[in-house]
Amino acid sequence: MAGNVRRRLAGFAAMGTAGVVLAACSVNVPDPAAPKPSPSASTLATPTITPGHDAAAVAAKDLPLSAGGTLAPGEPVTVSTRLEEVPGWSLVHSALQGEVRYKKTDGCTFAARVSVNQEPLVVTGDDVASTKELFHYLDAGIALENLKPSSLRWGQEANQPQHSVEVLGLVSSAASGGNAAVVLARLFSAPASSVYVSVACPDDGTLAKARTEVEAQLVVVPPS
Repeated sequence: MAGNVRRRLAGFAAMGTAGVVLAACSVNVPDPAAPKPSPSASTLATPTITPGHDAAAVAAKDLPLSAGGTLAPGEPVTVSTRLEEVPGWSLVHSALQGEVRYKKTDGCTFAARVSVNQEPLVVTGDDVASTKELFHYLDAGIALENLKPSSLRWGQEANQPQHSVEVLGLVSSAASGGNAAVVLARLFSAPASSVYVSVACPDDGTLAKARTEVEAQLVVVPPS
């Protein structure tokens, strides 16, 4: 069972990506039993104004999984990172089919993705259930009870108080052989967009360090 989880996480890590600000794209891992999100071009979304939506107020506080409804419908959440500024990390590719990937000299890899048009996976008003649908769509064999809450930085400038956005995560140890890996993701039900992040390393020690570095440099950016 542990080997299966590691293989699934390694597969996740090989698929995804993000970067300075990710272009939008649809999840492209087919599952015949799941509804298919509509495809979208890998271009940045044009900002719009949603009446009654205070984007600054949303960005200025934590966003737990229970607060997904405070986001504006239709405007994707994006991701920003400067991981290349951390010693040992380098950019593999940027905005390749909507993806960016990094690698580290110790064998670790980092990838992230922002996807839009996720309506077929959305459970209205429920980001937890929506995120579980996303994980199931990516790999129908995942034991959803193994998903655990985690968090990433949320919408803050470097000189401002830090806030967090809650996500669901799946961690695999290398204790029984194979790579160690972590996948963090959230499908935001209101805008019907998702953020997916993965880190894979040769062993648990390098994963712990790489995850700390990634989480220090990665910011999930709310719709403006």
